[in-house]
Amino acid sequence: MKQLTITRLTETGRIAAVQVPTILNEAGIAFQPIDELNWSEYPYKPKVEFRIAHTGHSLLLHYRVTEQSVRAVAESDNGRVWEDACCEFFIQPNLQEPVYYNFECNCAGTLLLNCGKVGDRHPAPKEVLASIDRWSSLGREPFEERIGECSWELALVIPASALFNDTITDFGGRTLHGNFYKCGDLLQVPHFLSWNPIQLPKPCFHCPEFFGELIFKI
Repeated sequence: MKQLTITRLTETGRIAAVQVPTILNEAGIAFQPIDELNWSEYPYKPKVEFRIAHTGHSLLLHYRVTEQSVRAVAESDNGRVWEDACCEFFIQPNLQEPVYYNFECNCAGTLLLNCGKVGDRHPAPKEVLASIDRWSSLGREPFEERIGECSWELALVIPASALFNDTITDFGGRTLHGNFYKCGDLLQVPHFLSWNPIQLPKPCFHCPEFFGELIFKI
């Protein structure tokens, strides 16, 4: 199990997603690679990295990607974003319960968020989705696949309230489990990368038993 210590920032007031890269730069937050291939039948490895910090009441998440093509066909939240060029963050708030949240966001900032156990998951309400600010260097409009190498960035501000079946008000001092992913099921070259390795016979990200440890500084 990999471990990641998540720095607490002293930012006050509302943070917009477009500010996240600059804020994390100024705080010296390092990028982490998403580079575990896991499945030999999908050998393509785009360059993917992420970094994350928290303010107590919010998570600040930033991805950087370079890949052979990009696609953002999903037109609305809670659509099939995993078929697009997609970055994902799964988190398990209570280590005594197998309940987790999956934040899946395509390269145009369209978001899927569900909560529950494997095989029994429920979508986030519209007001929860609306509370998660997103920024993409490719803009926020859907588009068909664009062939050719493309570098892009994605940032999210995830309030604690987005964990809508829990009552977390401050991430500080908590140790949770989670994983970070990059996929593109319907891209020209499908791929399935993870931060913490997964030991399953077929591609599957819904596997909390293979989450890593996330240590939130006070």
